Amino acid sequence: MDTTLKTKLISGLEKCFLDDSIDAKYALDHDTILKNERYSYQLAIVDDNKTHTWGRIPLLADVEGPLADYVTLYKVESVPVRFPVYRNNPPEAYDNYLRTTPGLYPDVLRPYAEYGMFNILPGDLNALWVEVDTKGEVPAGIYPITIVLKDAAGNVRSEDTFTLEILAAELPKQKTLYTEWFHTDCLSVYYDVPVFSEKYWSIVENFMMNAHRNGINLILTPTFTPTLDTVIGGERPTVQLVDVTVTNGEYAFEFSKVGRWVETAHKCGIENFEIAHFFSQWGAVHTPKVMATVDGVYKRIFGWETEATGAEYARFLRQFVTEFLAYMKKLGCDHNCYFHISDEPNVEQLQSYVAAKDIVRDLLDGYVIMDALSHYEFYASGALETPIPSNNSIEPFIENHVPNLWTYYCCGQHKDVSNRFLSMPSDRNRVIGIQFYKYNIVGFLQWGYNFYFSQGSSFPINPYEINDGDYFTPAGDCFSVYPGRDGKAIDSLRACVFYDALQDQRAMQLAETLAGRDAVMNAIEGDLPADEKITFSRYPHGIGYIHETRAKINALIKENIQ
Repeated sequence: MDTTLKTKLISGLEKCFLDDSIDAKYALDHDTILKNERYSYQLAIVDDNKTHTWGRIPLLADVEGPLADYVTLYKVESVPVRFPVYRNNPPEAYDNYLRTTPGLYPDVLRPYAEYGMFNILPGDLNALWVEVDTKGEVPAGIYPITIVLKDAAGNVRSEDTFTLEILAAELPKQKTLYTEWFHTDCLSVYYDVPVFSEKYWSIVENFMMNAHRNGINLILTPTFTPTLDTVIGGERPTVQLVDVTVTNGEYAFEFSKVGRWVETAHKCGIENFEIAHFFSQWGAVHTPKVMATVDGVYKRIFGWETEATGAEYARFLRQFVTEFLAYMKKLGCDHNCYFHISDEPNVEQLQSYVAAKDIVRDLLDGYVIMDALSHYEFYASGALETPIPSNNSIEPFIENHVPNLWTYYCCGQHKDVSNRFLSMPSDRNRVIGIQFYKYNIVGFLQWGYNFYFSQGSSFPINPYEINDGDYFTPAGDCFSVYPGRDGKAIDSLRACVFYDALQDQRAMQLAETLAGRDAVMNAIEGDLPADEKITFSRYPHGIGYIHETRAKINALIKENIQ
C-alpha cells in the first residue's frame, strides 16, 4: 500500500481547506446515534508524494461493511470566497472565525456517484463526506464502516474503518418549525424555465424534497410575488400562485396553483405554509406586486406605487384573505398557515406596521401572524403576538418570558452568535441546537435557502462563483443549497451541519422524556463555570464541546431505555 497517501477519519464539524494540515483535524473514528438519525463524518485525504508534480491523482472510493447500502459519499468541494467577513471590525469580532481573508472555502457536497472517481493534487488536503442514513431500518448494534481508496489501476491506497453504534431508540418527530425562504423565481431564472411550466414544477418539487430532507417543514408560499429583497421601484419575476381577475372593478380569485403547491409540498413531506408578506419589507409602507387580468388585459394592479393602507388595497386584501382561508379550510390545512405583515420593521415603523396589520387583524383571529423583528416594543405594545427576534436581539424576549418564541439570523448576526457563514467554524453553526433546547425555541427562520440574485434582486448570479449576493452579505448567507444537474439541489456542508443541530435538539427532547430536564441541562452545561452558562451569545467554542455534549445525551438515552 502506497504510504504517500495519508488519510484520517475526522469529525463532520471540520472544514478541510486545501492548505490545511491533516494532523490538526479532530480525529473521530467511532460514535453513537439513534436508529432513525442521519449521521455524517469525514475522511480527510492528502497525498504527500513529492515526486508527483505534473498533475492530478485520481482516486476511487468503495464502502464496505453491513451498512454499505445506507452510506452515501460526497466529495467536499471548495468555492471561491471574496467576501468572507465584514471589514474593519475590532479584532475581537473575529474571535470565532476560521479565516477572514478571500480564498477557496470548502462547502459543496458533490455526490460521489456523479464522479465515479475524484481527483486530488499533491499536498492539498481534501475530504470525503460520509453520510449514514439507515432510516430506522437497521437493528441496534455496533457496525463497522470501511472506506477503501484505490488508484485508477485498482490498487488499494488506504482503508479506514469507522465504528458506529446504533441505539435502540428513535428521535421524536421534529417539533421545531423551520423555514428558509424558498425563492422559486431564482429557480426559474437559473434553469431558464418558464414559471409554472411542467419543468418548473419538477424543479420546485426537487428543491422542496431537499428542503424537507434538511429539516425545513414550513415553506414560503408565494401567494403573491414576495416583497422581499427587491430594490425600491423594481420587481422580481412573477411567481404569484393566486390568479386574480378584475371585471368591472370586482375581484375574483382562483386557487388551483395554490392547490398544486400544497399537493407538491405534502408529497415532499412539508405540512406547513408560510404565506408571503402582505406588505413591503422594512415598514409596511407599500404593497406587494399583484398581477391580475383586468377586463381581459394582464397587468400589475398593486405595487410600489400603492400605499399600504389605501382603501382599494384594503378591500382587495380583505376579500383575498377571506377566500384564501376558505380554500385552505377545504384542503384541511388552514391552521397550517403562518402569516406575515412586513419583514424586519424597526421601532420607528411601529405605527405603519400596526396600521397595516389592522386591515386583516380580525380576519386572522386564531391564526399565527409572525414577523422577523428585533425590537421588544412590538411585542410589549401588543402589535405582534409572535415576534421573531434575531439571535443577537433575543435576550429581552427571553427575560420577559415571551411564550412560543422564535428566532432568526441573517447577515447582521456576525458577532458572537451562531450563524452559518462559510468563514465560520461548523461548531458555531451546530451549537444553535443546544440553544434551541435550553430556551424552548419553537421556530427558526433564515431568509436564504436558494437566493441566487444580487442585492435587491437586480440581476442573477452564479452561486458557484458568487456566494455573497454581489457583495451583499458575507459568503454563505444568501443560500444553503446549490443548483445541481437536472434541476436537483446539491447540499452545502452548512445545511447538513444545521440539520445535525435540529437532530441534537430532538435527541435532547427525547432524553428529557426519559431522564428529566435537569439531567439534560446538566449534560449541556453542568461542567461549565457559573458565569459561562449557555446563552445565545456565549457558549463553548470548539468541536470537542459539541461531541462531548451529544455523547452525554446519548448516554442518558441508552441508560434509560435498557
